[in-house]
Amino acid sequence: MTRHALTATLAYLTADTPGTGGRIKLRPGDFLVEEIPLYEACGQGEHLYLFLQKEGRTTTDVVRRLAKLFNVRRSDIGYAGLKDKHAITRQQFSIHLPRSGEDQKSLERIGFTGLKLIWAARHTNKLRRGHLAGNRFTIQIREVDPAAVLPARRILDRLVADGVPNFVGEQRFGYRQNNHILGRLLLQQRWQELLDTMLGGTDAEDAPDLAAGRRAYAAHDYPTALEHWPRRLHQERQALDLLRQGKDARTAVLGMDSLQLEFLLNALQSDLFNRVLDERLGAGTFGRLLPGDIACKHDNGALFAVDEATATTENAPDGRATQKLISPTGPMWGARMLQPQGVVRAAELRLLEAAGLTESLFTQDRPPHGVPGDRRPLRTIVTNPDLAAGADEAGPFLRLQFDLPPGSYATIVLREIMKPELTGTSLNEEDRAEG
Repeated sequence: MTRHALTATLAYLTADTPGTGGRIKLRPGDFLVEEIPLYEACGQGEHLYLFLQKEGRTTTDVVRRLAKLFNVRRSDIGYAGLKDKHAITRQQFSIHLPRSGEDQKSLERIGFTGLKLIWAARHTNKLRRGHLAGNRFTIQIREVDPAAVLPARRILDRLVADGVPNFVGEQRFGYRQNNHILGRLLLQQRWQELLDTMLGGTDAEDAPDLAAGRRAYAAHDYPTALEHWPRRLHQERQALDLLRQGKDARTAVLGMDSLQLEFLLNALQSDLFNRVLDERLGAGTFGRLLPGDIACKHDNGALFAVDEATATTENAPDGRATQKLISPTGPMWGARMLQPQGVVRAAELRLLEAAGLTESLFTQDRPPHGVPGDRRPLRTIVTNPDLAAGADEAGPFLRLQFDLPPGSYATIVLREIMKPELTGTSLNEEDRAEG
């Protein structure tokens, strides 16, 4: 099979403005992401904070490397967010090291890992997911007509004015764009189907070794499959190794890294969220409050219920929804998710059922663990934008810069500007999956 981005059929906010086309990540340095820290390290405490620059590695790759380097458990390492593999990224990590006497010796060894240490400092708490103010992106779009800067600027101005549809980007769905399917099978405890979907099948874009591994899996020759399976696909190798040992399908699935299982469930939640947002965007209400909505304050993430009077007030010209201070939210289904009311809840349940799922699946305490759930803003706010045309020895490009809050995807901004599905180009130049 040939992979297609799961986001390919989603609506555009700026459908009335043609896209630029073009390609990204053609040269080193074409895609730079830098975390904007939520707070500064205070200089003392049991946790060593590192601000590292990486390239060609996932965040979880770095966690594994740091755990080995500092001789700690992976659970002793914290990070604020996942970062793209095929980009230059700068992000913080924390390592629980109560004894600080050997900090310098360990820091000197970081240079041998291929990571670049920008700074290090002590702090009192572990860095946790979401502990960042946002991300700053600097991106070159290549193979474009320099005149494309004009429609690109119109699109960017619209995104700044109205907000960006906060779709979950295609990288959440993995290099085969099927993490959401794996998440559904995991939630439904369909262990063998999950393994067959993850490890089997054919893909025209598979490298020869991986293709050989898939054929061996289909023949139940797990030692040969493991021999061919790429080492970068750690979690799949974990499952294969357990099958090689004669374990059953359930044990093989639950023996994978727990973080990977969380990724799969999150991908399922993300696909369901995207369906809701796609419908709201098509209806013109992705930035407007409806009675029954759960709204989110952009400054602190606080959620509150919306009644008819609140919707009328906040959608007015001087209201907080119009000023992009608050936005409606969509479901990240789970047991502790705040429920909307009325027509909003009915629409979300209808789309859930259309996906072949029921609400009860998310509220049961099922292996590997329960699914907490959350609400996600239907739009995100892009700030500090800049756009210019340029050229270098490789030809013309558009240089795009902007900030996004945590959890938002630069590829969704790029999708609006480039319109890959309409211009015959692709954002999925390489495998960008973290999970």
